[in-house]
Amino acid sequence: MILFGEHAVVSGAAALGAAVDLRVRAGIEDLPGRVEISAPDLRVTLAGIAVDPFSGAILGNSIKEGAVHATRYISAVLKEFGARDLRVTVVSEVPPASGLGSSASVVVATLGALSRHLSLDLSLDEIADEAHRIEKSVQNGLGSPMDTALATFGGYQIVEGSAKLIDLPEMRLVVGFTGRPHDTRAEVEKVQSFGARYPEIVDPIFRAIGEISTRAVGCIRGGSLEELGRLFDANHGLLESIGVGTRELSELVYASRGAGRAFGAKITGAGGGGCMIALPGPGPENVLRVMTAIAQARGEPFSVVTGCPGLRLEDSADEI
Repeated sequence: MILFGEHAVVSGAAALGAAVDLRVRAGIEDLPGRVEISAPDLRVTLAGIAVDPFSGAILGNSIKEGAVHATRYISAVLKEFGARDLRVTVVSEVPPASGLGSSASVVVATLGALSRHLSLDLSLDEIADEAHRIEKSVQNGLGSPMDTALATFGGYQIVEGSAKLIDLPEMRLVVGFTGRPHDTRAEVEKVQSFGARYPEIVDPIFRAIGEISTRAVGCIRGGSLEELGRLFDANHGLLESIGVGTRELSELVYASRGAGRAFGAKITGAGGGGCMIALPGPGPENVLRVMTAIAQARGEPFSVVTGCPGLRLEDSADEI
């Protein structure tokens, strides 16, 4: 999850992100004669779909277009390593196309499972590098190393050109999902195009967002939640100024700040749909108040903890 710095990070400004306690699990098993991808929790019907990893083609009839979109990151991993004769099963707790790094998590989990299954012995550094490169290739060269670094290493990462692990305490946040998916690539291209036309407007906005990201580190470390909330609000306003806000996102943000009494709230991710995040006051009653406000504004609320572990091997064979 990106806490601060969306879009600005693509142009070199600082960004701050955190791994949260939502998991994506990938399992791989042998399947002689074909390659198959099953991803039943990605909100499309994918179980039993056969994919040609070298062309990216879905092998079958009457397959929804959304299935092609959901499998393109997995297919890119398989193509990179020439993987054949296997079934990949991905189970995700992260809503797809929501701004919570679902594609990065899928790529990292698939890489980890493939490394184990094929005895590639990829290190975490190698997985993070490969995952970033693969995600960028699917997104036409756009994107930062933030999400893939968080999915791999966990904790908090600050990105200023490259991603760096930073030690900060856990926080409880509330996420509000609009139910409307977004297209990261399209939103990034839109903002980059706007910035190319009006650099004298957009460059200062990006610098301000980068400054917010840097200042947020001290607020989190010192437990200055009210000040951190004000930075949430400022970052949200700057994101809306570059055109990535939507009516649905704004309704959830203002409901969180109003009836939810959150210290602050903002878009998370590329915008254009997807999710927002809110910083509740301390205590479960404040978390519940924000969640109720989001639900009343027609969003899907859930709470997360930041600074959680990244890639790991689990007990079940070939699961990450």
